[in-house]
Amino acid sequence: MLNIVILAAGLGKRMQSDLPKVLHPLGGRPMLAHVLDNARQLQPDRIVVVIGHGADTVRAAFEGQDDIQFVIQHPQQGTGHAVQQAAPLLDDAADSATLVLYGDVPLVQPDTMRRLLDARQGGMAVLTEVLDNPSGYGRIVRDQQDRVLRIVEHKDATNEERAIKEVNTGILAAPTARLKQWLNRLSNDNAQSEYYLTDVVAFSVNDKVEVHAAHPAASWETLGVNSRVQQAQLERIWQAEQARRLLEQGVTLADPARFDLRGSLSCGRDVVIDVGCVFEGQVQLGDGVKIGPHCVIRDATIAAGARIEAFSHIQEARVGDDARVGPYARLRPGADIGAQAHVGNFVEIKKSRLGQGCKANHLAYIGDAQVGARVNIGAGTITCNYDGVNKYSTIIEDDAFIGSDTQLVAPVTVGQGATLGAGTTLTRDAPAGQLTLSRPPQKSIPGWKRPTKK
Repeated sequence: MLNIVILAAGLGKRMQSDLPKVLHPLGGRPMLAHVLDNARQLQPDRIVVVIGHGADTVRAAFEGQDDIQFVIQHPQQGTGHAVQQAAPLLDDAADSATLVLYGDVPLVQPDTMRRLLDARQGGMAVLTEVLDNPSGYGRIVRDQQDRVLRIVEHKDATNEERAIKEVNTGILAAPTARLKQWLNRLSNDNAQSEYYLTDVVAFSVNDKVEVHAAHPAASWETLGVNSRVQQAQLERIWQAEQARRLLEQGVTLADPARFDLRGSLSCGRDVVIDVGCVFEGQVQLGDGVKIGPHCVIRDATIAAGARIEAFSHIQEARVGDDARVGPYARLRPGADIGAQAHVGNFVEIKKSRLGQGCKANHLAYIGDAQVGARVNIGAGTITCNYDGVNKYSTIIEDDAFIGSDTQLVAPVTVGQGATLGAGTTLTRDAPAGQLTLSRPPQKSIPGWKRPTKK
């Protein structure tokens, strides 16, 4: 039986924000979401989140996630007091353990959590770090046999204790029944007048329950966020870690320092990503995909061999095999670009399917349309799909040719192999295989003179 308690009640005064601290983003997601996702990989029986400042906002951010139980800490009187609020919800069966995490320490990895739980050996374990500059951290005090005796907070430490470089991260795992007993014995007789969770370590030693230590695989796992500066620093650390993982998978990043992942990115073989790209939500890149500089891609699938040129924006869209998109193209939700199709500069496509081999190379808007294979769409073409109230569909069948500066006033169908002359405003269906145009006759006026300024 495993309980997980996540402390997320803090105000975050140094963030200078009305948003609760644990909802500030890291990698495009709230810090608390990272903690929850990593904790869930341990398949816990219960997750209890202790909230306080901005409690309603935090609840709303995780509405519908039924595996979470929330409890309120008010007022905030320290970490021990916070866990006391969660204690009534914890299962304290004989084999039950409780893992305590922090909503503003978002990057503790599941393997580190497992290592901490394994280190308990039936007793208690704390996650510690060795720092060159341990100022501000609680120190791990050991006996002559190198066993953990207690944790002393920096403000309460003697000069000798402050020289200790092994510090407490605040993260611990303990037998639940014992933890509940120790929580009842906490006192706030200290420099901060708070109930320290770390005092349970000394209680454990006094009760002859062994205290062990475990260490994170990477030092960045236990970094917390208390200010905008720390948030920005941790963001760059996390992005560098994402870049490292992609590089190890064989992805080419033109500059790992100029890459942002704000979700998940799945890449095939021989993927190349240029500088300044941002990936959000769930993105899949097939084999041989090349992403040009400064693209933003969100919740999209890019199939094998496709090329996305510079400054293109793609959201909730699909790009087919060997297609070409951009530069400066925009694919909005529902865009589906067929294999070998070309979508060029300043072309916007929304809720439309372009068939295999289509070309829309310049300055066009295609919305609510079904476009067949091998259709050529000239510069300045617009599907007029919206009448101010309702939206209508345009159908363009295979092998049609749409001349430049054409407006297709939906609902309308262009037949197979039809040609629309440049400048046409199409308000009725265009027959298959024929030329349709709606230009007024061209005329020249003899003797006309350009006006002159008076």
